[in-house]
Amino acid sequence: MSRPGVRAYAGGVTHARESGADPAPTEQQGHPAGRTLIGLSTSSVYPESTASCFELAGRLGYDGVEVMVGIDPVSRDVDALVHLRGYHEVPVLSVHAPTLLVTQGTWGNDPWEKLERSAVAARRLGADTVVVHPPFRWQRSYAKGFIEGVRRLERTTGIVFAVENMFPWRGPGGSEARAYSPGWDPTERDYDHLTLDLSHASTSRQRSLDLVDAWGDRLAHVHLTDGDGTVKDAHLFPGQGDQRAAEVLARLAERGFTGHVVLEVNTRSIGSRQSREQALADVLAWTREHLGQTVPA
Repeated sequence: MSRPGVRAYAGGVTHARESGADPAPTEQQGHPAGRTLIGLSTSSVYPESTASCFELAGRLGYDGVEVMVGIDPVSRDVDALVHLRGYHEVPVLSVHAPTLLVTQGTWGNDPWEKLERSAVAARRLGADTVVVHPPFRWQRSYAKGFIEGVRRLERTTGIVFAVENMFPWRGPGGSEARAYSPGWDPTERDYDHLTLDLSHASTSRQRSLDLVDAWGDRLAHVHLTDGDGTVKDAHLFPGQGDQRAAEVLARLAERGFTGHVVLEVNTRSIGSRQSREQALADVLAWTREHLGQTVPA
């Protein structure tokens, strides 16, 4: 699956030097071109910091990180992120734009400015993908031009903007509120690139395997996690919920998927740093196994 405006390099995907990307860490240049890279989201180490994510990802052998731009000030400071990438020699695979409800004031209040700044950050960090949520329904002007606006940004920046599947907001008694516009399910929308989040699929009572098949080549990015079908968007470790995560990975391998698979799980209930580190190491080995990748000795 090719990606517009980017070129493969051993260790991930980077933009040509004329794009303005800062030099990527050369020590990571051992990854075969075309292989699915496995990343660690900075949200997966919360309440630890963005810096901790880079340190853990490097030590445990992840192929890179996804930066969730948001609450941690370091996640909003591109100069600091460039430093962390170089210091730990860990590539940045993707940037998650600050389009969550809790990050509405991050990088300003203009949603298009958020996406443009995310693309600039991705270029500087050598990332090829920006993950973005669909607009909230009260962002009427933004929502009206969202599909074409995202396509325009892809053309002008060379960055893949992968729109993430969300879920309906459910109230007492199972009533649903329309939170997103044009909608929480991107399947029938005319997006070029999509992000599959397995926990969101569970919360929306969908099957991730069905979405992999329905989306075809539009599937560009995966948030590897799991869910229990409840309204709380659990972000369980893959294999702990109802999304048949092992089968999803096997299906991706069968299809020759060359996007990124990023672990985005909730580890807040893990009591110690040592236990969190072991859990993240175990799930990395599990992921490589089910993608059919050799697990480093």
